[in-house]
Amino acid sequence: MKFTDNLILGVLIKRYKRFFVDVKVNNQIITAHCPNSGSMLGLLDENNKIWISQSNNPKRKLKFTLELINVKDNLVGVNTIFANKIVLEALTNKTIKEFSKFENIKTEAVYNTNTRFDFFLKKNDRKVFLEVKNVTLSIKKNVAEFPDAITSRGTKHLMKLIEAKKEGYESCILYLIQREDCSQFKIADNIDIEYKKAFIEAKKKGVKILCYNCKLSPQEIKVNKLVKIL
Repeated sequence: MKFTDNLILGVLIKRYKRFFVDVKVNNQIITAHCPNSGSMLGLLDENNKIWISQSNNPKRKLKFTLELINVKDNLVGVNTIFANKIVLEALTNKTIKEFSKFENIKTEAVYNTNTRFDFFLKKNDRKVFLEVKNVTLSIKKNVAEFPDAITSRGTKHLMKLIEAKKEGYESCILYLIQREDCSQFKIADNIDIEYKKAFIEAKKKGVKILCYNCKLSPQEIKVNKLVKIL
């Protein structure tokens, strides 16, 4: 996924009220939108280099959006909205080998009246519901973790994937690590033990678990390599 416009380099001052960040660009303080509802644990050190995008939409209250943070010389993509776009591009380009033979790809797929999954893939008799989770947390070197905050919604998605599997669909959850310094992945059970329990149950019931990291630059973010799940 290529950024549509050139990103603007700055440094982080602080995040507050969840969806706001103050950044410094050319000695000017700018308030930007933070498109990430998680805790962003480990990413928000003052003076970290950041990249923001600029919108020309006059209806927006904040015309700048936080896109990338440099953490210990590694880029991290923090815009959770982009996760599905990155995965859709990878599915279309056959980068995710597990689904490289699927041509029929539907986004925002309705499972039932209360649940949608990010993707529905179909090939002949194979029907797959695919849910994507964006990952940015890394506490231990080389290991990415999810979630970075308690996620009852994430737990619900796992239970619904189990339900879909029971009904004869293939179910899959894909953890997308928007950083390239991690080649392993684990569930952060110290943050959300209920999510870990649901993850174990999903794996036991046949839900496919995948994890890929990304290649990042201020010009582009794309799916890179399959990551080992611990």
